[in-house]
Amino acid sequence: MTSRPETAGKLPLTDLVGMKRRRDPIVMVTAYDFPSGRIADAAGVDIVLVGDSAAMTVLGNESTVPATMAEMVMLTRAVARGARRPLVVADMPFGSFQVSDEEAVRNGVHFLKEAGADAVKVEGAGSTVSRVLALVGAGIPVMGHIGLTPQSATMLGGFRAQGRTAAKARELLEDALTLEHAGSFAIVLEAVPSPVAARITEALSIPTIGIGSGGGVDGQVLVYHDLLGLYDGKSPRFVKRYAELATTIQDALERYAADVRSGAFPEDEHTYSIRDGELAAFLSGSTAE
Repeated sequence: MTSRPETAGKLPLTDLVGMKRRRDPIVMVTAYDFPSGRIADAAGVDIVLVGDSAAMTVLGNESTVPATMAEMVMLTRAVARGARRPLVVADMPFGSFQVSDEEAVRNGVHFLKEAGADAVKVEGAGSTVSRVLALVGAGIPVMGHIGLTPQSATMLGGFRAQGRTAAKARELLEDALTLEHAGSFAIVLEAVPSPVAARITEALSIPTIGIGSGGGVDGQVLVYHDLLGLYDGKSPRFVKRYAELATTIQDALERYAADVRSGAFPEDEHTYSIRDGELAAFLSGSTAE
């Protein structure tokens, strides 16, 4: 296995296929604002996905469905300002591409022109293939997403693994090949059994990015808030927490509140001074020249 390729600027989209061929794992993280984009950049992440999961992790909704174009454009613009080297992929929210090819292209253009995204991600196959063809035809790079697709989780029977029967696994493979032929540059495989995801990865010439799909894929993605322990909702079994920052942040806020209430903050070192003459003039009501 080789190390992550170094580039002087933005990671070229075409480098992802080379990383697949070299078996150089692709690192993707889902993030939603300027600080997280900047930190992901400094950490050497390859792709930052501005996920519609922001509807849950940032905006407090119960699902990803309420995410709007306006919200996603704003969040993507913030991430793009911080993530200079990684590819920035904007998640097209529910309703932004399902209506028609024309609507999908219009919204894809918004993400590239107004939000600074390098590409967009769309969920599903079937009728979504037409949208991928339209987006790619308009010069908009597209990342596919199959398996567990949160926007349509209700139709899939809830948030559960997909492709667990031979028929469903074959369907996922066919969907992946169709998305590749439509022009997708990569495909997210979410909650797919590891052997099935490995077989799909082997069949494709474009990279696969797994989330809950084992180690036989070309890369991995986790949500920023999940891996850092910032999201207090129920985490899927595939999440590995690398920190418990919510506890650290809460502790810091509690200590801050205690200091304010006790008068321990602010101290002299946290304040600004004024010359004695100016203070005397201020207090006397006159203006010193």
